[in-house]
Amino acid sequence: MENKMFCFQCQETAKGTGCTMRGVCGKLPETAALQDFLVYVTKGLSAVTTQLRAEGKEVGEQVNHLVSLNLFTTITNANFDDEAITAKIVETLTCKEQLLKQLDDTGKLPDAAKWNGCVGEFAAKAASSEVGVLSTENEDIRSLRELITYGLKGLSAYSKHANALLKDNAEVDGFMQRALAATLDDSLTADELVALTLETGKYGVDGMALLDEANTSAYGNPEITKVDIGVRKNPAILISGHDLKDLEMLLEQTEGTGVDVYTHSEMLAGQYYPVFKKYEHFAGNYGNAWWKQKEEFASFNGPILMTTNCIVPPADSYKDRLFTTGAAGYPGCKHIDGKYGETKDFSEIIEMAKKCPAPTEIETGEIVGGFAHEQVFALADKVVEAVKSGAIRKFFVMAGCDGRMKSRNYYTEFAKALPNDTVILTAGCAKYKYNKLDLGDINGIPRVLDAGQCNDSYSLALIALKLKEVFDLDDINELPIAYNIAWYEQKAVIVLLALLYLGVKNIHLGPTLPGFLSPNVAKVLVENFGIAGIGTVEDDIKLFLEN
Repeated sequence: MENKMFCFQCQETAKGTGCTMRGVCGKLPETAALQDFLVYVTKGLSAVTTQLRAEGKEVGEQVNHLVSLNLFTTITNANFDDEAITAKIVETLTCKEQLLKQLDDTGKLPDAAKWNGCVGEFAAKAASSEVGVLSTENEDIRSLRELITYGLKGLSAYSKHANALLKDNAEVDGFMQRALAATLDDSLTADELVALTLETGKYGVDGMALLDEANTSAYGNPEITKVDIGVRKNPAILISGHDLKDLEMLLEQTEGTGVDVYTHSEMLAGQYYPVFKKYEHFAGNYGNAWWKQKEEFASFNGPILMTTNCIVPPADSYKDRLFTTGAAGYPGCKHIDGKYGETKDFSEIIEMAKKCPAPTEIETGEIVGGFAHEQVFALADKVVEAVKSGAIRKFFVMAGCDGRMKSRNYYTEFAKALPNDTVILTAGCAKYKYNKLDLGDINGIPRVLDAGQCNDSYSLALIALKLKEVFDLDDINELPIAYNIAWYEQKAVIVLLALLYLGVKNIHLGPTLPGFLSPNVAKVLVENFGIAGIGTVEDDIKLFLEN
């Protein structure tokens, strides 16, 4: 049967090899084709901007922001709206045509940089052999190109959040575009693409550092925080995703309205920032990881604001209450626009909330988080003493993503089975597999230290580097830290590449290895970095504790 589409960028891709009829995420073949085409024209634009820089000419921030937002739009579960994606393709082609006029030399540009056409021609071009994952015939070159592209998609997400807070890094933007253009260059060898993959990790570290500085300069350093997971009696809005600027604007606009605000999934980390704690109507966290949203959004009763990816195609019971903003989009759901530096108008959401019942309670209690780098550094003496005394035998980095597959229960069982002298370092929605287990503490240090969102994996890297310095070690791999990371989408890919760039080895990745890794590329990662999959809980714990 002929493929209607081909996508293998997420962990849940069909049969671990690729979605060919419809995305497991709910993405239709037509939407997949438009997303592939948006990536194609964005690569073409990037080839033009890279040539402009080579000629000593400037590329404006608006162009950089366009590239980042385009890539973010194509991340798993971000945007299912064909009209919105088509509009971005038109905007990208218009921008590219304007920049082409500024070039002195267009002779070496790839076809993607030269193609132009009207909306009526998009479908035919998107279906052509030049567009999409399978446009690269060589399996290993394809694998490396996609690994780089997915890393850049993850990096684009972090760049977008920093940009929303009016923070930019021109070097990161220039690299993203140079690397995108390089994936069109048929002269590059596999070895050169491997080198570019590691360079992507380097700029991943820079991108996460940019976002960390943007978030902490705006909202303060995260603090140890007890977060209520029950509900109040007021009508409320649920905000999900990752964008803290959207959270800030929503809190400002709901103050004094009688409407509470709850976080969901990755937005839980917003609870840890001191600036947001001044809002008395910032109620708590509702629900769990992204994939449970169908049941949890229904019981929440009020409107939901999706600020980024992690949309599950909504049920009719709440579809009219689901709003999107930024790179997110879903057909039939209201999208709220707003340029960087402008205040978005959330009044429609607020007015809807006032007419809705309060959330239905689905659990009670508290969870603790806020263990980003500065907070852990403040506990450094206590942590070091616990390690030296043997009270803490090992740290387990269990950052990353959660997902629907039953095999992910491994991470819950793994956390339960860890000895009482071990500590889990986490970031991202993977924590929902174990952050409500009440695993206790070691001399007052909680056994689950939650740094925040997936991008806050940067904190975990800084913590490891700080411990390396404190213990006067030559190699980060000499630390008593094991890495057992769950992945789902492309932000986890850039975190992985960043860790590899920092020299971290023997990372276990699960619940399955990426389908976009060809056997030869997987072999390179295994032989050079010790990348491995997961086994049984018992065998893996024994392996980790022996090494």
